[in-house]
Amino acid sequence: MKKLLPIILALIGTGAGVGAGLFLMPPPAEEHAEGAIECIPPVEDPEHAAPPEETVDEGPPVGREYVKLNNQFVVPVMRKDAVVALVVASLSVEVSSGTTETVYAREPKLRDEFLQVLFDHANIGGFEGTFTNGDRMDVLREGLLDAARSVLGSDVSDVLITEIARQDT
Repeated sequence: MKKLLPIILALIGTGAGVGAGLFLMPPPAEEHAEGAIECIPPVEDPEHAAPPEETVDEGPPVGREYVKLNNQFVVPVMRKDAVVALVVASLSVEVSSGTTETVYAREPKLRDEFLQVLFDHANIGGFEGTFTNGDRMDVLREGLLDAARSVLGSDVSDVLITEIARQDT
């Protein structure tokens, strides 16, 4: 009897758990819809009604375009002459309308400048700890924007970090 008691208690506990789960399970969507009471929205006085909300699709600012650079940037994070992590980032550049082709034509130089900024950021510890902290990201964005302006001039208004991830090795 002593050996059967734990097995019996386990079966009772399992049965009680299954029974409680079935009892507390919400009704299927179909049953819920059939038994639901239809709510009629209250009639509002037109004089006191709030003005209808307008939804505006905010695209890029007028006269601006976003150019996504084709490949991701891979940056090694070094510690004592060893790679301890890799940071992968995707970048886009906000430029004046009509300069997309210029960005693609100068992409090799732009990528080189961006990589230098990313390497410098990694070397000063920018990708250590909470590297997505707002202050650290602002420093990185400023450096990337300066680099983009050195290649593309005043056509660049912003550099967007669209994806960033760190993989420890």
